[in-house]
Amino acid sequence: MLIAPSLLNANFANLQTDIEMINQSVADWIHIDVMDGVFVPNISFGQPVVSHIKKHAKKPLDVHVMIVDPDRYIHSFKEVGADILTVHAEACTHLHRTLTHIKQSGMKAGVALNPHTPVSVLENVLENCDLVMIMSVNPGFGGQKFIENTYRKIEDLVVLKNKFNPNLLIEVDGGVNLENARKLSDSGANVLVAGYSIFADKNPASVIEKMKQVS
Repeated sequence: MLIAPSLLNANFANLQTDIEMINQSVADWIHIDVMDGVFVPNISFGQPVVSHIKKHAKKPLDVHVMIVDPDRYIHSFKEVGADILTVHAEACTHLHRTLTHIKQSGMKAGVALNPHTPVSVLENVLENCDLVMIMSVNPGFGGQKFIENTYRKIEDLVVLKNKFNPNLLIEVDGGVNLENARKLSDSGANVLVAGYSIFADKNPASVIEKMKQVS
């Protein structure tokens, strides 16, 4: 199980301290949510902040862009240090071309699916994906309640993974905590994004370690 703590729930007034905590923990990636206020009803980090995070991060940057027309910014996210770039299927008119561009830029390519989007829409591009992110909340805000239908979507995606791309990583983002991590793992997820459940705890590194142990 790979763990990617989400900085959306970190202390924005002192990001460096939280990044250093992640560096020293058993976490695998640092998850960064980029929102434009158009595709989702919130605004968060942009490229300048990602660039500063990169200066302190010792773990790969897992950048999740919740923006319209993400193709315009692929190169710029590579320049500021993204190692993994995940775009939303719902935001991409030509998803195959977008994924190809991400890979050609030297990043791992991910696709995120909103709760209402079936995994079947990815059948013809799954071979071009390094990971698929199942959104287990409606994107835009941290701390939301986990959507129970997520488990079935993961299981549906595992079927496609076994058929088209056995090396695919299945990432889950939204409402992930120690109570549902085991079931997510059992369903087939192998990357967990967690924000509130980590940073709201008095010992966030301990929560990360416990999540790592569920697989």
